Amino acid sequence: MTPSLRDEIRQSRPFDSPAQEAFLGILRTAAELEHAFAEMLRPHGITSTQYNVLRILRGAGPDGLCRNEVRDRMVARVPDATRLLDRLEGMGLIERRRDTDDRRYVTTRITDDGLALLAALDAPVVALHDTQLRALEPAEVRTLTELLERVRGT
Repeated sequence: MTPSLRDEIRQSRPFDSPAQEAFLGILRTAAELEHAFAEMLRPHGITSTQYNVLRILRGAGPDGLCRNEVRDRMVARVPDATRLLDRLEGMGLIERRRDTDDRRYVTTRITDDGLALLAALDAPVVALHDTQLRALEPAEVRTLTELLERVRGT
C-alpha cells in the first residue's frame, strides 16, 4: 500500500484542512516527478526549464518567438528569461536575431542542434512520463488532468 503524505513527510498531527493536505500532496508529487525528470535530462546537459524553452521554440517553428512570448508560454515562471536564453544560446541550442526594422525586437529560434537534442529526448521523455503515471488507468490520467485544470482555473 502507498504511504500517506503524512507518513512520507513524517507529520504526526493531522493537516489543518483537506485543502492543505491536497495542496501539499500536489507540491510533493510535483517535486518527485520533477526530480526524476531532471535526473533523466542531466546526462544531456540541460535542465527541465531549458527543455521547456526548447520545446516552446520547436513548436513556434521557423518564425521563432520574442523573449516575452517564450517567458509567457513556460510551464514554470522564471525571473530572468534573458539569462536563461543566454545560456541556451551559449550552448548552441538556440539563436537570436534582431529585427532590421525595430532593433529592440529580438526573435529567438531553435537551432538544428536544439532540434536534434529534442528528437533524441522525445521517446525517453514519453517513456518517463508513462512510467511516472503507471499507477493510474488512462481514464484516471484524463480525470487528473481535468481536475488540475479546474484548480488552475480558480
